[in-house]
Amino acid sequence: MNDQRSAVEPAAAAVAVPEAVTAVDGAPEAPTGGAHGPGSGLPTGRGAALVPVALVVGGVVSVQFGSAVAALLMPRAGAFGVVTLRLLVAAVVLLAVCRPKVRGYTRADWGTVVAFGVAMGAMNNLFYQALDRIPLGIAVTLEVLGPLALSVIASRRLINFLWAGLALVGVGLLGGAGGFGRLDLLGAGLAVAAGVMWALYIVFSSRTGRRFPKADGLALAMAVAAVLSLPLGIAESGTKLAVPTTVLLGAAVALLSSVLPYTLEMMALRRLPASTFAVMMSLEPAIASLAGFLILDQALSTTDALAIALVIGASVGAVRGQGRGGSARKRKRREA
Repeated sequence: MNDQRSAVEPAAAAVAVPEAVTAVDGAPEAPTGGAHGPGSGLPTGRGAALVPVALVVGGVVSVQFGSAVAALLMPRAGAFGVVTLRLLVAAVVLLAVCRPKVRGYTRADWGTVVAFGVAMGAMNNLFYQALDRIPLGIAVTLEVLGPLALSVIASRRLINFLWAGLALVGVGLLGGAGGFGRLDLLGAGLAVAAGVMWALYIVFSSRTGRRFPKADGLALAMAVAAVLSLPLGIAESGTKLAVPTTVLLGAAVALLSSVLPYTLEMMALRRLPASTFAVMMSLEPAIASLAGFLILDQALSTTDALAIALVIGASVGAVRGQGRGGSARKRKRREA
């Protein structure tokens, strides 16, 4: 975990689940022998190839169904209250597991991890405010535009601007004949703003991963985000945050949306290329739509489903193009 790498080399996995990006920064390459080699007791061959895929899918499902549970909790604790509970529980768990050191870092190191925490807190609060106003699948679709834009800008390849245009067509379809007003204009704007924070999250996650070992930076940033969100949660919900059932549901959201997916994805990234991981993360809007339908009874129109499919296709295309470009650059460096 001390083998630090740039985040998703550098933005090939820009659509990755936020909590997993730091894992990419610190995840070592999968060894060919030893714990993962023949005789290790772990699956080999086709079974071994399916294991990291199953882990990633499990992480995505956990995140989106956690968001659906959060939507059910909002009438009790409010959007800010749910975010506060989620971040507090996740911070406590990560701090207890990672036990990060707080000495030996420079002012620039702390500035980076604080910026990381601010981006994380803003991303979560903006997204949950959007989730309180628009369907889960559409909220995730609009949010993923931020990382998609980051991937396009980082690649500087013409084909990726075509993918961005395809995503914009999808966004236009979401507006439909009735415009975005039918979705709640404020909710749509909040989801897009959450996407901007998601892109900033990726940038500062990369920098934090290079400055802090293992998942220490993530644990510290989660604590920063929790502290910053606490006043908002108290102001909105007050003593409701101390109700036992609310605390338990908040803990469930934290485990489903932060702790469990981070753990699953960290395990997967040790054996899965970052570009493949990113392509799978592009399916988040579809999983979110399924979670919204099964738990929140949020059915999508045919037009909305087509729009989500276009954004997913654009994300997959941009990520795959970035991965091919990175491979070509590596070949040229080897030849040189």
